[in-house]
Amino acid sequence: MDVLKKMMPMEEESCFVLPNGGGDGVENGSDGDGKVGLVLIDIIKGFCTVGAGNLAPTEPNGQISEMVEEANRISRIFCDRKWPIFALLDTHYPDKPELPFPPHCIIGSGEENFVPELLWLEKEEENVTIRRKDCIDGIIGSINKDGSNVFVHWVKQNQIQTILVLGICTDLCVVDFVSTALAGRNVGMFPPLEDVVVYSRGCATYDLPPEVAADIKGAVAHPQEAMHHIGLYMAKARGARIVSQISIGSRN
Repeated sequence: MDVLKKMMPMEEESCFVLPNGGGDGVENGSDGDGKVGLVLIDIIKGFCTVGAGNLAPTEPNGQISEMVEEANRISRIFCDRKWPIFALLDTHYPDKPELPFPPHCIIGSGEENFVPELLWLEKEEENVTIRRKDCIDGIIGSINKDGSNVFVHWVKQNQIQTILVLGICTDLCVVDFVSTALAGRNVGMFPPLEDVVVYSRGCATYDLPPEVAADIKGAVAHPQEAMHHIGLYMAKARGARIVSQISIGSRN
């Protein structure tokens, strides 16, 4: 990891501060101008709960546990203040595989549902938009059959200028979503979106060490800490802001 971080150095911003009232972001102690929306990516049993499926952890994992804990904490802050949340849930039909991955999060299996810690979000209909997606990229997965896009509508309806992104996997679904959001922002697809902020402790990825992958036919090694760093590095390279802490400011 030391060699990787030396070759791909990435400095994180120390803190992104949410206000205790109102709806505008406060960053590093200075007032922000725009409304903040929270995006949760695939924090579901099939990716986070031990033994829940082909892509779930096989044993308790500290990085994933911290992500779930932080997602729960920040989601409660947003819901308490009636701020907008957009939650993506990976959901697939058995006859539509997502190659090169094995079957996962099949509809009706339970894998496609929120982790138990976030199930309460299903009752927060006033400010939580839930979108089931069948694509790694959540923005592509938000396209309806008529060509409309649920994510685009959410941004415009709530006049969101900054999205705060948490979820799994850092180097897959998270970085794909972030890259598309930034590309769309650059060509004016998501007005009034301006900033994409990724919370590093609110993201996680899976762990498949080289010594384990060597014994699995066709498997590609995926060391967790390295791939998490690479995912964050790529998100920053595309223009996202990477922050290491989220805190609450004083109430307006």
